[in-house]
Amino acid sequence: MQVAQRRLAEMRAILACTVLSLLSLSHACPKECSCNSNTKVVDCRGRGLYDIPRRLHPDTQELYLQDNRIRGLGSMAFREIPLVRILDISNNSITTISPTALLGLRTLQRLSLAHNNLRELDKRLLGPIRSLSHLDLSHNSLWGLPGAMGDSLRNLSHLGLAHNRLTRLDRSLLEALTHLDSLALRSNPWRCDCQLIGLKLWLETYLFKGGVVDEVLCSQPEEMKDRDLQKIPYQLFHACMTTSYHYLFANIHHLESERLLQSHTHGNHAHPSSHALHVPMAMGEGFGGGGGGGGGMAECETKQKPRPVNLRHAIATVIITGVVCGIVCLMMLAAAVYGCAYAAIMAKYQRELKKNEELAAAQGADHATADEKEPLENAIA
Repeated sequence: MQVAQRRLAEMRAILACTVLSLLSLSHACPKECSCNSNTKVVDCRGRGLYDIPRRLHPDTQELYLQDNRIRGLGSMAFREIPLVRILDISNNSITTISPTALLGLRTLQRLSLAHNNLRELDKRLLGPIRSLSHLDLSHNSLWGLPGAMGDSLRNLSHLGLAHNRLTRLDRSLLEALTHLDSLALRSNPWRCDCQLIGLKLWLETYLFKGGVVDEVLCSQPEEMKDRDLQKIPYQLFHACMTTSYHYLFANIHHLESERLLQSHTHGNHAHPSSHALHVPMAMGEGFGGGGGGGGGMAECETKQKPRPVNLRHAIATVIITGVVCGIVCLMMLAAAVYGCAYAAIMAKYQRELKKNEELAAAQGADHATADEKEPLENAIA
């Protein structure tokens, strides 16, 4: 009996060891990569990979896949590593990414998709991720970013969009970046027409609050080529009749936002991009409604001899004009009151004058009658 129990215990021990060995083998480091069990880093750079390696340890926190030949990311491509914090897939040949490729990566903080061949991103790609702080999409062929993606980027501190094909940016996307510290926009074919005036205003507010941006050089129209959007006078946009009315109120809102920020500086240390500016536009979402498409407002034609204009002077001019108009209205009201009073006085004077004339005429008639009666009475006497 005791011998049988010993054999049973030995069999259980052997079974347990076998299970543990199988588990360790199932999560062993992929042969194409090098792994560090202490730092939980998996390095698969420059290994000629065409796909995401399998059998990754579920505790992996950093995965580096740069300089490979990966062409696409399928659904739940990283389901084996739900705790990953840093994911670098730059310098590959990625052209398509499934909307659910990053599903399950709720702790992801840094994502690099730079130096690929991406033309668009699905608005659902970053949906489940709320902790992302660094996103690098530079050196791709992106025409735009969906505005709905902004909900997943509210904690973003750095956004890299340099070297793409962006001509505009969606208004709702920028307004969602309430914690953004740095923004890379250089080397994009920006079209500096009426639909980009909102971006110009947003950038001014963003820089005023301490944000960092490299540059936005215009590519179109030809008259503005290679000019920095931030240094283009606002007068060049005045030819855009469809937006000039909204531009005026956008300026007022812009300066009001600056004033509110200054008034709360001592009590509330606002982040560089908090209280994002809402700029009303004439048609559509604003900033052009996304990436490449053309619709919406007509493109503006620039004036040939622009003069430098100061934003504060423009607002001062508007205020002074309003004050002058108010004074003129008050003067017109005073003139109307004076005219009414004068007319009433003159009417009363005319009535009294006519009454006096009638009374004088009546008295004259009485005197004449009395004069006629005296000779008659004398003759009778």
